[in-house]
Amino acid sequence: MHIIAEGVTFVIKVNNHIGSIGISAKYLRSLISQTAESCFGVAGMNYYGAVQSMNNIVRKNHAANNGVIIKQNDNKLTIDLHITVTYGVNAVAISESIAHKVSYVVSDLAGIEVESVNVYIDGLVD
Repeated sequence: MHIIAEGVTFVIKVNNHIGSIGISAKYLRSLISQTAESCFGVAGMNYYGAVQSMNNIVRKNHAANNGVIIKQNDNKLTIDLHITVTYGVNAVAISESIAHKVSYVVSDLAGIEVESVNVYIDGLVD
């Protein structure tokens, strides 16, 4: 399993019956982040890990793809999302909804099979 590093230009390569497809990790993170943030009840994405936290301190801005960790195993992806949700939403329902939507969008738009989407609710806002 390969963890797609933050801040470095990587291309995720997937082999299929047509040939090899290369997709930039930056595009994939942006696609996943926008999809998750568009779901009902999601207030935003959270920083996760030292690299994302340091990027926030150094750059003084909120990157759109914070809270997205992508791991590649063969031709399948495992995606971890760290989010903040709005108070009053059903945490289990929103987690399942986000996981399903992200998996569908990545499979449909990027053509990459998603093994699993793990949603971590790190914060709660009014």
